[in-house]
Amino acid sequence: MRKFLVVLDDSRECLNAMRFAAMRAANTGGGVEILAVIPPEEFNHWIGVGDIMREEARERIEAHFEVFAKWMRDKQGVNPELVIREGEAVAEIMAQVKDDPEIGVLVLGAAADKKGPGPLVTQLTRNAGGLPIPITIVPGDLSKERLEAIT
Repeated sequence: MRKFLVVLDDSRECLNAMRFAAMRAANTGGGVEILAVIPPEEFNHWIGVGDIMREEARERIEAHFEVFAKWMRDKQGVNPELVIREGEAVAEIMAQVKDDPEIGVLVLGAAADKKGPGPLVTQLTRNAGGLPIPITIVPGDLSKERLEAIT
């Protein structure tokens, strides 16, 4: 089964990327894999404190994931899977794409403000030639209706 890989983060544009991935998966018989990356700088503390912070980060990610997963299951009939990795975001995204041969498309949300599309979109488009799959960039200000029409 071809899977759409979408990155879960705290950005506003993440929502449209999630919606797009779920709608495309539902319309094409694919799946959705949601990747969350915990940055390494969060754990540069004493070992015990770092372990507690890592566990708290995982709990936040799982709670955030459940919100998207419930919507995907209830509205799109898609049951997403969650993958949590630790490290630098771009490197971990590239590694996940290479580690899972079922991933067919990377879906990213682009910020709608004047500062640019966001750090992930900027960095990953620079590395797009090294990816074995296409990247779909979803504008962060697209309406739900427009997303439905596109997918």
